Amino acid sequence: MTTPQTRADLEAVVAAIRGHERFLVTTHENPDGDALGSLLAMHLALRQLGKDSVMYLLGPAPLPGEYRFLPLEDLRRELPEDASERVLVAVDCANADRLGADPSVLLRAPFTIDLDHHHDNSRFGDVNLVVPDASSTGEVLRDVLAALGVELTPEIAEPLYAALVTDTGRFQYANTTPKALRLAAELVEAGADVHRVFQGVYETVQFAKLKLLARALDRAQVYEGGRLVVSYLLRDDFAEVSAAEPYSEGIIDYLRAVEGADMAALIREPPRGGTPARRVSLRSSLDEIDVSAIARKSGGGGHRQAAGFSSDLPIEEIAEFLRREFADAAARA
Repeated sequence: MTTPQTRADLEAVVAAIRGHERFLVTTHENPDGDALGSLLAMHLALRQLGKDSVMYLLGPAPLPGEYRFLPLEDLRRELPEDASERVLVAVDCANADRLGADPSVLLRAPFTIDLDHHHDNSRFGDVNLVVPDASSTGEVLRDVLAALGVELTPEIAEPLYAALVTDTGRFQYANTTPKALRLAAELVEAGADVHRVFQGVYETVQFAKLKLLARALDRAQVYEGGRLVVSYLLRDDFAEVSAAEPYSEGIIDYLRAVEGADMAALIREPPRGGTPARRVSLRSSLDEIDVSAIARKSGGGGHRQAAGFSSDLPIEEIAEFLRREFADAAARA
């Protein structure tokens, strides 16, 4: 955080938090490790400051099983009755639509604080702190907590470490900066249990998730000389293996790992049905292939190398759209 604008944004966020007492902390639907880790850390930090904080996540879908080690027992799935009196703190959410299908979450809030690291963040908050070169929202949040004078307890350090380790792909992705590694050391020194986080996230795989992975791998197709890998999961797949939608989290990383693949896509039908009919996750192995730009053409967004969108088109038409967009992006790269 070195630019004058970023410093001003940080100061505005700190002033907003200090100036209010009641908060509703939330994140995007289908949350990942950065979302849930940042959500919990923000909630605990507000509590430490003596604030009245409630964690909220829209929708009934279960949380990904790999994050069960995080103490999220207080997470509410329905808006509290006094939501209209609470400042909304949105973490790791690129735009308001990603908060879920219920726009009243924003409409009810008297004031909104937006904390994020997605480069295409729409700055939907009354105050916004968006740091695109940060490894994770957890990294952005650490700077906020430091400015607020929050003590980095083990209970806060561990969810921040979970946010950091998952969004950097265990410190293997291109967003693993020297600052991210220094932050990891600081969080471990503060009490984050590295082994517990690793076991919880990477060594607690539900059998149903393995069955989903097998189906996705079996259907995977390569295009453009092997540079594009696309697969899909049907609604029936989830039902037949008794898997909830979060079980598909991480499957796309297996597709991206294919030798020679510059981009991977996983199309999945949400098991509960309804709208949208399909969700699409995109990953890129090249910085020149900006998958967030592809996602935005269908109303989605994300990072340059990790993005997604929703669509009601048939799977075949989505795959053809991805082939065209990849070919265009590759030609410009």
